[in-house]
Amino acid sequence: MDFAFIYIFQRFLYRFFDFFRHWYVDGSRFMARRFISALREMDKTFAVEVTLRHFFEPLYKDYSIVGRVLGIIFRSIRIIIGSALYCIVMIVFLFLYFVWISIPVVLIIYAVRR
Repeated sequence: MDFAFIYIFQRFLYRFFDFFRHWYVDGSRFMARRFISALREMDKTFAVEVTLRHFFEPLYKDYSIVGRVLGIIFRSIRIIIGSALYCIVMIVFLFLYFVWISIPVVLIIYAVRR
């Protein structure tokens, strides 16, 4: 009879700590993967890395002065807009991550105070 209570207590502790491992470790991995995939999808549209690599090349292989100047102007605008959107996505994911991390703590504090 004593064994059953010990077993139930051990399973309770195991599930309790397994919940936090699942919530924090696996949840953090999930959020990191979603963050990286969101940046990759955005990079398909804005291509900031490719734009930086070809920054001083003329736009559409137009080697005239106008083509070179417009290439720098258009690529600068593309880099600025892409970087701003990357920063916005980073801030949103960081906010969502902190909300995700704080949910169990807030619930435990709420339960203890009641």
